[in-house]
Amino acid sequence: MVIPEMKRLLRWLLIIGVLAGIGYGSYFPIQDYLAKRNQVNWRTDKVSSGSIKSMVNSTGTVKPKLEVAVGCFVSGPVIQLNVGFNQEVKEGDLLARIDPLLYEANVARDDASLKNREADVDRVRAQLQQARNDEKRAIALHAEDSSFIAQAEMDKFKFARLSLEAQLKSAITAVKQAEATLKNSTANLGYTEIRAKMDGMVINRKINEGQTVAASFQTPELFTIAPDMRKEVHVYASVDEADIGQIKAAQIEKYPVTFTVDAYPDELFVGHVHEVRLNFSTVQNVVTYPVIVAAPNPDLKLLPGMTASLSFQVAYRADVIKIPNAALRFYPDAKHVRAEDLPILDGQVEKSTEPDEDQAQHNSKMASAEERAQLRRQRDRRHVWVREGAKLRAVEVITGLGDSQYTEMVEGDLQPGDELVTGIQPPKVGPKR
Repeated sequence: MVIPEMKRLLRWLLIIGVLAGIGYGSYFPIQDYLAKRNQVNWRTDKVSSGSIKSMVNSTGTVKPKLEVAVGCFVSGPVIQLNVGFNQEVKEGDLLARIDPLLYEANVARDDASLKNREADVDRVRAQLQQARNDEKRAIALHAEDSSFIAQAEMDKFKFARLSLEAQLKSAITAVKQAEATLKNSTANLGYTEIRAKMDGMVINRKINEGQTVAASFQTPELFTIAPDMRKEVHVYASVDEADIGQIKAAQIEKYPVTFTVDAYPDELFVGHVHEVRLNFSTVQNVVTYPVIVAAPNPDLKLLPGMTASLSFQVAYRADVIKIPNAALRFYPDAKHVRAEDLPILDGQVEKSTEPDEDQAQHNSKMASAEERAQLRRQRDRRHVWVREGAKLRAVEVITGLGDSQYTEMVEGDLQPGDELVTGIQPPKVGPKR
């Protein structure tokens, strides 16, 4: 009875030993398999080198460089219209004509009045000459014998001459008045011809042939002419007050301004900052300043009223080390970070667990100007993460100029080609069976 039980015990011991050997032999492969299976697949991007541009974006409206309103000084029906929309005109070209009938009649009337006044001057001048001659003869006779002509008669000759001299002055003044009236009527007749005052393009016409214009109370606007439309147009943009300092610096450095319009979405237009105006506007507590961008327009593709999406180049750096912005935004979990860099995460957590946003804004308002400037400088001190075995290692960098994809590294232990962690690669999901 003992021998069968011994055999049974040995059999179980043998089975247990075999299972233990199998388990021991498969332990390490299973561990390796589980480690590989649970390994984090990091998403990375490389540090690069090259130039970097900092841009400020805004929207604006295309307008002519100058808009000249051509009005009408006289009233009447339009009997001739020589130009239409978008037509190019030269200085002095006849744009339209107002019926001159009444104004021609006024000129003829005033011309006749002037001639009448001039004839009156000749008549008075002749009478004055006769009075002077009569006075001279009377004086001569009175000198020869005072009894020939009484003193009362001498006074009549004298005052008749003085009266005619006054009448001559009045007649000459009447001639000048008639000349001024004729000049006014002639000018009004000239105003019936509406002519271009400069070279340009008719961008608006507000009258039609046969229409009557009335200039009694204000000068009616007939045409709007834009000079040099092919040479240059202006884009009026509104720029936030936080960016206006950079815009003024870009104007001094003569950096280009690029923009697109919806009519030609694939074409890039280039201009420059022409003017930064001081007439600010405030909308919902946001202060903006008008910035005028000048751009060439040889093909007349830029039309008045178009909306432009502008990018102002405000700074430029050549041959710098560029860090991907995604790497600066990445924030790892503590379990993926090596022990030496955990204090960095602890500091970030403390910074991110302030009481609330309102309290943070209150603290910022309570800070002095020097403290606020120091905080802004500290914002440039950042951390990026690189792989070191199965963990991540922090690299401190000081950043500078940035664009939409990269940021300049001012200081830091990074070289072009270094891989920075930007996130975790999501696991691949196979097709459902």
